[in-house]
Amino acid sequence: MSPWARARAILGGSAGNLIEWYDWFAYTAFSLYFAKAFFPGGDQTAQLLKTAAIFAVGFLARPLGAWITGIIADRWGRKPALVLSVALMCVGSLIMALTPTYARIGVAAPVILTLTRILQGLSVGGEYGASATYLAEMAGRERRGLWSSFQYVTLIGGQIAAVAVLIVLQTLMSQRQIETVGWRIPFAIGALLALAVFWLQARLEETPSFAAASKGRSSGSSTWRLISDHRRECGIVLALTAGGSLGYYCYTAYLQTFLVNTTHFSRAAASQISLASLVVLLLLQPVGGWLADRVGRKRVLAGGFLIGAALAWPILTGLSHARGPGVALALACLALVFLAGYTSVSAVVKAELFPTNLRGLGVALPYALANAVFGGGAEYVALTFKKAGHESGFYLYVAATMAVAGFVALMMRETRTASLIAED
Repeated sequence: MSPWARARAILGGSAGNLIEWYDWFAYTAFSLYFAKAFFPGGDQTAQLLKTAAIFAVGFLARPLGAWITGIIADRWGRKPALVLSVALMCVGSLIMALTPTYARIGVAAPVILTLTRILQGLSVGGEYGASATYLAEMAGRERRGLWSSFQYVTLIGGQIAAVAVLIVLQTLMSQRQIETVGWRIPFAIGALLALAVFWLQARLEETPSFAAASKGRSSGSSTWRLISDHRRECGIVLALTAGGSLGYYCYTAYLQTFLVNTTHFSRAAASQISLASLVVLLLLQPVGGWLADRVGRKRVLAGGFLIGAALAWPILTGLSHARGPGVALALACLALVFLAGYTSVSAVVKAELFPTNLRGLGVALPYALANAVFGGGAEYVALTFKKAGHESGFYLYVAATMAVAGFVALMMRETRTASLIAED
């Protein structure tokens, strides 16, 4: 492929990723405002605990979405899988924007909220594997780490967009206005943007790897073959995702709630700190991808996880006692520097572990399973520790999980030199 054609494919393939994750994280960004609309009883922590539980339920749907979309990606192509994921997210966001509150329809409101989150979970569960596979196969051998890092560039970009919309609404509207109607705006925006991306991705080219390996439906994914022939690779993806997802949701999605509910910053200040730290993390992605192309994926992964594990307790303890936004931002950015060791190479490492006809499912399914437990449960576990009066237990949980991922990274093969992506 020419450099221009490759860049166009990378940008087109990652556009859906940005919208998917914007819609996904809009829930977390605005949960401080709509929690009362769906769960009017109890104190703030109790309300947030209920919205966090629904957030976790959405993650439980991701393995099913990953399984379905992974099979589609391996049997009929990466492009159809990407298009399907964006279509599901568009529908979910539209329902979220229109759902009546508890005051209007009673218990049906949180039920619809839960069902909508499940639909979005199916969508995001499929998007990750399809996107990681598409980007890695389109990237080219020499700069595969750099180009594949754009998966998390767009993932973080979606989260930044969600927080940016929140900050704009905080500037233009009062807290009362956001709590009554303003929280619906980001979901309406997401539905409209998803329609535009649906049109864009329908015009993408298929990857050379899939085109070369495609022999009809008989060559498609087999869940049993994945489990029986690639247990070790699935285990690696599970372990890396457990540490990476827990760290990511701890220092990004949960950070805003933590700063309000534990450190007692204002909602506006917490949003601004969260946005600034996400910009730093986004800028770190190409750096990590470039470094992985030079020194290897294994060193970047293991270094990020092990140093991140050692610093988890002091960073989270420092954040809980931070009294100025500058201190809080510096501590958050320190954590994200080492987390970038995982996020920047996540797509390429997982894709390089599997053969072409199992790659979509191999990347998506074990990732979604680990993410459902460790990523989706991060906020719920943190709030449970807090409600029990032992918030520091969550800090140890983060450190231990990242340490395990770091040791797994040390033991895995170097995928830069042993990649199963044969096509340049």
